[in-house]
Amino acid sequence: MKMEHKGEVLDPRQVFEKKLNFYKEEHQRLTTLLNVTRNISKELELDNLLITIMDEVKRALKADRCTVFLVDEDKKELWSKVAHGEKNIRFPVHLGIAGHVVTTGDVLNIPDAYADPRFNPEIDKETGYHTRNMLTFPMRNRLNEIIGVFQVLNKYDNSFTKEDEGLLDVISTIASTQLENAQLYEEQKKTLESFVETLASTIDARDTLTAGHSKRIAEYSLEIAEIINLPQKRRELLRYAALLHDYGKIAIRGDVLYKKGSLTIEEYCKIQEHPAITKSILEKINFSRDFSELPEIAGAHHEKLNGTGYPEGLTEDEIPFEAKILSIVDVFDAMTSRRPYRDRMEFENVVNSIESNLGTHLDRDLFNAFKKIKLDRLIQILVKEEVDHSDKLVQEDLQFLRLYDIQQLMDIIRDQSEYLEGKKVLDLFYKYYYRDYLNGLKGDYEKKYKMASV
Repeated sequence: MKMEHKGEVLDPRQVFEKKLNFYKEEHQRLTTLLNVTRNISKELELDNLLITIMDEVKRALKADRCTVFLVDEDKKELWSKVAHGEKNIRFPVHLGIAGHVVTTGDVLNIPDAYADPRFNPEIDKETGYHTRNMLTFPMRNRLNEIIGVFQVLNKYDNSFTKEDEGLLDVISTIASTQLENAQLYEEQKKTLESFVETLASTIDARDTLTAGHSKRIAEYSLEIAEIINLPQKRRELLRYAALLHDYGKIAIRGDVLYKKGSLTIEEYCKIQEHPAITKSILEKINFSRDFSELPEIAGAHHEKLNGTGYPEGLTEDEIPFEAKILSIVDVFDAMTSRRPYRDRMEFENVVNSIESNLGTHLDRDLFNAFKKIKLDRLIQILVKEEVDHSDKLVQEDLQFLRLYDIQQLMDIIRDQSEYLEGKKVLDLFYKYYYRDYLNGLKGDYEKKYKMASV
């Protein structure tokens, strides 16, 4: 038995196959949308989100490239931080095909780019890319305002279809919602950044003897985070905890905080209260979920692995991982910072002192990571307190020191090597470490550090 369909006779098998193909296509479309939604909704960092959206659209529409342009209302420009095959792009909001879509709200499906007068071939000439066809689609927010456009280039097979337009329409709704969330998240991060920086600056204003300490702690911590490949969100948490780790000092009496001589037992106990005060104050702040551990981390930077630290006497497994990083860099900075009553401690003694406490007070693996910090970065962080003299850092010196890390420096020191390059490493490092670069002095390092003359 055969079926008629608008004047044509269809075999039941053909009807079945058509229905099957329809359901397959619909299943593929829904699967694509599900994957796009799942992948896009996981990301809140704006740069990463843009990359994810472009990758998903490119994959879903089987195209060679995709760029998401966002509208900058203040500058009246379209911009994209990332584009497949291109660097960051920014241009006036009314220009080009993307500008036309933003200003009119039209969907432009162009099967032959070079035949369309609105296409600018100069971009292809500059980049070496050849645009065959393109689909440019407006992206709207919840208020139906255009906040950007998708521009998809060079569909692999033929040109973009009406089905592609429909699929991009749905993806656009998903993406615009997440982009708004990401932009809100960016604004919240800026607010938090400003808030934390302001709090950190009050610590410096309160204790001028240790001004710059918290910022150096943050930079040392991020160097370790980079070396051990700490996830980005944990790095942000670590940085904020570093900037605020001493905030509790704001509650310590000035005569105790600024005292130059030896502290009495009572005064020392007062100083030891600052981590607990830090934690108590920060716990009263409504941090987002990503930063909810900040008070605990900041308040644990004086804890020790063997439980003899303060304020809670936490042991190894109880101490937050990021707090273990803070503990190391806090001790290092205390010994390598200048004070009105003393200069920096000899560098070898600093490292030896820390190494004598590994496994009991401080984490050995994290200090080994710390010793992988390059000497140029170490110098740049060390001299941050000498803001007015940053122009005296010789770039050629820094480039040479970039070849060595702290562990290699210590190997040279301990080896008492007489080879010329080892002496150059020491001379350049000590030139900055002991601040001789400020007055042009050449230190007598062979005599001071018992180095053999070469």
